[in-house]
Amino acid sequence: MPAYMIGRLTITNPEWIAEYQPKTQALVEKHGGKYLVAGADFERVEGSGEPPSALVVLEFPTVEAAKAWHSDPEYQPMIELRQTGAETEAFIAQGAG
Repeated sequence: MPAYMIGRLTITNPEWIAEYQPKTQALVEKHGGKYLVAGADFERVEGSGEPPSALVVLEFPTVEAAKAWHSDPEYQPMIELRQTGAETEAFIAQGAG
């Protein structure tokens, strides 16, 4: 059953993105994942409060694959890099069905 990694980012300094994006995309693909949503082109239809700068939704074949990507030793430096310029909330959700 598919699983989704959902990220909500508040970007404070975008300098990390150029290095982070291609390396992270390769690691997502290595674990059987793909990007469904990535960026700042979204519209709030409910709720209040400060919106994020960007939203990311990744699809993986299983929860285990999503967790394997997030804990991959090659990804850990990318997490550290992202944290230099963004505050992030990230969630793994199992798909319905």
